[in-house]
Amino acid sequence: MNTNKIKILLAKPGLDGHDVGVKVLAHALKDAGFDVVYTGLRKSSEEIVKMAIENKVDVIGLSILSGTHKIISQRIKEVMNRNNLNIPWVVGGNIPAQDVELLMKIGPTAVFATGTKVDEVVDFFKQMKEKSIR
Repeated sequence: MNTNKIKILLAKPGLDGHDVGVKVLAHALKDAGFDVVYTGLRKSSEEIVKMAIENKVDVIGLSILSGTHKIISQRIKEVMNRNNLNIPWVVGGNIPAQDVELLMKIGPTAVFATGTKVDEVVDFFKQMKEKSIR
């Protein structure tokens, strides 16, 4: 991980067409000093992993509001494994609290359930950066 600036890929996988929240998060992360790449809407897991590799990002953030968070998380993990991409990834969006534990077993570094504040996500990445510097 780059110790100067963490580069984050924010992705909207699947058919989810709601991106206001992820754009708000992208601006908050940029304001906090992070380098952010946004994929745009309706990306496949393969497209997301390809963009992560091409942009040499340090972490992937998935924004899922469609209710398909379990399926998409499993798929992104499989595609990352197939492409030997071993970087942290997180999931957030419309995630019921009861699904957090299941999602964590799939493999993300963190899951941000429904109701998580933007500042909490930014603080998580600040802590991630702090840990990478040590």
